[in-house]
Amino acid sequence: RVELVESGGGSVKAGGSLSLSCVASGDTSCTRNMGWYRQSPGEEREFVSGIDYDGSVKYADSVKGRFTVSLDNDKGALYLQMNSLKPEDTATYYCKIMFVMCPYAGGQYYSGEEYWGKGTLVTISS
Repeated sequence: RVELVESGGGSVKAGGSLSLSCVASGDTSCTRNMGWYRQSPGEEREFVSGIDYDGSVKYADSVKGRFTVSLDNDKGALYLQMNSLKPEDTATYYCKIMFVMCPYAGGQYYSGEEYWGKGTLVTISS
């Protein structure tokens, strides 16, 4: 079982910055993809940014050039630096981990298991 805890949300004016953190605890021996998603009221949850097990970094077009994702494997933490924030960035931001390859006595197997954090609210005023 893995627990994800997000922090760093808050309220800022447009043009400001916020930094989000997500710390994973529990059994994290598997290779994993980690990412940030967000959801506004009445909208579907959407991908924001993430780092895959192979180190590849991805961003949604809407945040490219403004957001920077980073990973600290030693701490099991994923970060999201958000700059030049816009009112449309207002949402609850969620961290997700998906296990890719997990070890067992005979080798490793593909998992696909996912866990989500409870989210942290980001509010951007105009």
